[in-house]
Amino acid sequence: MFWTIPVGNGAIDVDPATGEARLRGESVKVSDFHDFFSAIGFGAATPVPARVSYDVRWLGGGTPQHIRDAEYMFVGDFVPGPATITWTARNEHGETIYRSDPDGQYNPGPEEGGAGSPAVGTEQNGVFFH
Repeated sequence: MFWTIPVGNGAIDVDPATGEARLRGESVKVSDFHDFFSAIGFGAATPVPARVSYDVRWLGGGTPQHIRDAEYMFVGDFVPGPATITWTARNEHGETIYRSDPDGQYNPGPEEGGAGSPAVGTEQNGVFFH
């Protein structure tokens, strides 16, 4: 399960031809639900206002890949490569700031239980599949 929020114009830059992309957010208002059960309405914690900042980068540079799956009506062209994220999070009325650790970030492949390399590209699926 995941949640989505709208992002402002200019928050993302994408170049499908090179596989490079960047998603940025600065001091984005979110709610801190404390735990999963509170987030889905079954916990006791009251949500508190919080802020997050993030900078996600897809570096591209891999060999372009064309994927077509007629059974699932999906076709796409992607450029794989490493990706990194830098982020901070804090409650609006708290002093503790949580930060990502740039050391040791890596993208696990299928042999490590990951889905494969991060990739940027274009796709068509469902009624847009052809």
